[in-house]
Amino acid sequence: MEQAIKILIVEDNVIIADDMQSMLEEIGYEIVDNVIVYEQAIEVLKTKQVDLVLIDIILASDKTGIDLGKHIRENYDIPFIFVTSNSDRATVENAKTVKPNGYLVKPFEQQDLYTSIEIALSNFIYGKQPANKTNPNDGEVEDNVAMSNSILKDSIFVKKQHLYYRIQFGDIQFIKADNVYLEVNTVDKKFLVRSPLKDYLEKLPQNKFYRAHKSYIVNVDHIDAINSKDIMINNTLIPISKDFKEFIISAMNS
Repeated sequence: MEQAIKILIVEDNVIIADDMQSMLEEIGYEIVDNVIVYEQAIEVLKTKQVDLVLIDIILASDKTGIDLGKHIRENYDIPFIFVTSNSDRATVENAKTVKPNGYLVKPFEQQDLYTSIEIALSNFIYGKQPANKTNPNDGEVEDNVAMSNSILKDSIFVKKQHLYYRIQFGDIQFIKADNVYLEVNTVDKKFLVRSPLKDYLEKLPQNKFYRAHKSYIVNVDHIDAINSKDIMINNTLIPISKDFKEFIISAMNS
């Protein structure tokens, strides 16, 4: 099931906060909450699912937006953007210490807000770090990239038109390589993603998703049937390699 990006607004100017909420909802984002102080934001982060936070640097409390940014960096794996009237050198340098995913100066238009969010999400989602990792799908040790920040607990973000949607891992049935694109097939939808198949596999839970064929990744929980050359998922025949067939048969007999 696809879900709109959930955004928390932390802004002590109620008029500006309401304008931001209207702009975001018109685009298609979901506003989790709209709060004015650090303490309220902390409580929302504890109790609700939040995908991105928009933070005013100067808040109506002793704690600033920079304090909130530091708290998010230390406790949550989500992006945040500073939204502020201050663009002086000292404020920018202070803000940089907590590594925000974006910095938006007031006043701004809806398009500015949208662009800042999309760039922040894109950079966050596809940020990668090198790591040596054993690939359980082929048994070889390769110099692969580490699991991307696009993994948030039990889901992954997939872009559709102008928004990123959260897709539950359990809803992904199989992924098919098609030239430079991947076709991500969920229970009831298809998404096109620009990525090498091997890199995308690194973003998925290794105990559920396997390289069944040079052109396919499959979620083993969705396999309905198997023969000597194929598996069936949701009435779709998917070719499999000899190694994958042996793996599945071994798993079935264990």
